[in-house]
Amino acid sequence: MKKPNVIIILTDDQGYGDLGCMGSKDLKTPYLDNIAKNGIQFTSMYSASPVCSPSRAALLTGRYPGNAGVRAILAGHRKASGLTPKVPTLATALKKEGYVTGICGKWHLGLKAECRPNANGFDEFSGFLAGCLDYYSHIFYYGMADGGSNPTHDLWENGEEVYANGEYLTERITRKSVAFIKRHKEEPFFLYVAYNAPHYPMHAPEKYLERFPDLPWDRKIMAAMISAVDDGVGEIVHTLEDLGLFDDTLLYFQSDNGPSRESRNWLDGTEDAYYGGTTGKFSGHKFSLFEGGIRIPALLSWGQHLVPDTIDAPYIATDIFPTVLEACGGNPEDYELDGQSLLPLLRSGEDCTHDYLFWEMEGQTAVRYKNYKLVINGKLTENEGERAPVWLSDLSVDPGEKHNLANEYPELCQKMQAAAMNWRQGIETRWEDEFAKNYSLTS
Repeated sequence: MKKPNVIIILTDDQGYGDLGCMGSKDLKTPYLDNIAKNGIQFTSMYSASPVCSPSRAALLTGRYPGNAGVRAILAGHRKASGLTPKVPTLATALKKEGYVTGICGKWHLGLKAECRPNANGFDEFSGFLAGCLDYYSHIFYYGMADGGSNPTHDLWENGEEVYANGEYLTERITRKSVAFIKRHKEEPFFLYVAYNAPHYPMHAPEKYLERFPDLPWDRKIMAAMISAVDDGVGEIVHTLEDLGLFDDTLLYFQSDNGPSRESRNWLDGTEDAYYGGTTGKFSGHKFSLFEGGIRIPALLSWGQHLVPDTIDAPYIATDIFPTVLEACGGNPEDYELDGQSLLPLLRSGEDCTHDYLFWEMEGQTAVRYKNYKLVINGKLTENEGERAPVWLSDLSVDPGEKHNLANEYPELCQKMQAAAMNWRQGIETRWEDEFAKNYSLTS
């Protein structure tokens, strides 16, 4: 069987409810909705973290963030540490299977030499290294207001800094992605398309804003930014179709975490919480281990190789590495992974659900066991206080985690809490033994 091409498309801070096929009534995402209609729509897919650097590390390595060496949002200065070649990426694994590998867009997994994309399995890199960027000047401003860092230009082609002042970054990422596909149409390729939209700063050209004349300003900008991404996905799909590659391309789409409530989204100097993105029916936002921070829109397409379906069983982004690798002829057992291949599920409907899923974010820890979800020291947003020391929900009847069942099911709480804290202790121990030293002088 011919090796499939692989494209992973990642958006940034896009909420579960900010996609037409996931229930949005005011956004327009026809190309992504069409992928959902003709492919696999995961309605209970999770990110491995509620913030960007750890979630990206988990997606690319198949490991929980703490086991990949990235547990927090990474710094954006040019000596910042992050992911290292000691932890293989999907790009590293696919290169061994004969693939050419490329990334277009956001990295945010470290800026010093050994942490950059070309040192971590990617043959080609076109994009930026820090966590957020002005969409037109391509300058990293974060932290300058309080003296934390100087503004830094951050646009690269492999190891060379390049300048494209005025080019809207979402469109540039699409253009570079299409060029990569055309350049490598005769060989198996892996392309990681990491859009930074709809992460702040909230920038969108007028042609996208005009599509949403009746929306309030904050929602209009969000809708326009996602619409630009959707157009980009459409261009990528059309390119594959024109080249006769679509049926032999495994295409996976997800967001990195839930939508931001940060006041800096507004761009108007106010300190008000931002409401441009939506988590749909879920509680919590970016940074939170409640569902709104980690339950994400996720779609998968593989031409005629898959029967269209909607899958509601819970899976996690660490499953993508082994799934893709096995589909490409590799052996997931050759790697240390926390995820598991979903290929048996996709091909024959075999049950691949995990016994437990775990998360950690600073003082928060969470675990899902069957339909039950336990959050320890959970927060709804980064700037709010602890919601409760322990919060237990039955997601089958309360997906919004509105009702705390901790007092009703003490034995179940104890079992799940013990599992979560035992897992977390393993993360902490390994971190101190193996990864903490990477950050001692650079972050």
